[in-house]
Amino acid sequence: MIRVELPAHLRTLAKSGKMVELEVEGTATQRAVLDALEATYPMLRGTIRDHVTQKRRPFVRFYACQEDLSHESPDAPLPDAVASGVEPFLIVGAIAGG
Repeated sequence: MIRVELPAHLRTLAKSGKMVELEVEGTATQRAVLDALEATYPMLRGTIRDHVTQKRRPFVRFYACQEDLSHESPDAPLPDAVASGVEPFLIVGAIAGG
């Protein structure tokens, strides 16, 4: 079971709590986690990744084990602590302004 922490705006959209638990088939990767998240919460499709390219949306970041994984390959295995459910996979909405 993988734990995913969602930012407030996605929690509101998904009508979920801060932390959701997902069952991921096979190797735990960003793609597998996001696929499972969107399958469980279809209203989140297109909010985290582009519908067509499946690339991470600007101003959305992924963190795990105190590391920024936003620019890692979506098919790279996540850290063992995330795959085992010890540490959460965090989806963070970045803020910009001027």
